[in-house]
Amino acid sequence: MLPRCRTADEPCVIPPFDVQGSDVEGFMDELQAFQSLFHDCFARSEARAHCLDDMVGSYSPLARKSLEPMALAVAGRSIRSRQRFRRETGWDEEQRRWNYPQLVADELGEPDGVLMF
Repeated sequence: MLPRCRTADEPCVIPPFDVQGSDVEGFMDELQAFQSLFHDCFARSEARAHCLDDMVGSYSPLARKSLEPMALAVAGRSIRSRQRFRRETGWDEEQRRWNYPQLVADELGEPDGVLMF
């Protein structure tokens, strides 16, 4: 049995995807809040800002989601600074390994345990 958007003649028809502005209200606030949970993984505020820029760029309407178009789309940011961020900036992997399970436990956890994949 095929979904209504697919037929036997055209098995790979992409279903319609109609996103309205109201569907994504508050998205940036939620993205910033999520990214802020990992602030302690970066030593400098510039790295935190570049990390957020990368996340925002991934969800942008840009045709190409590579470093250069994403850097040019952000006011006050340069391509070189983004390249340096990607090349040289590391994050505290141990802190990230601590933060992420805590986040999952807070969202999905139960008093008697949580299952992580």
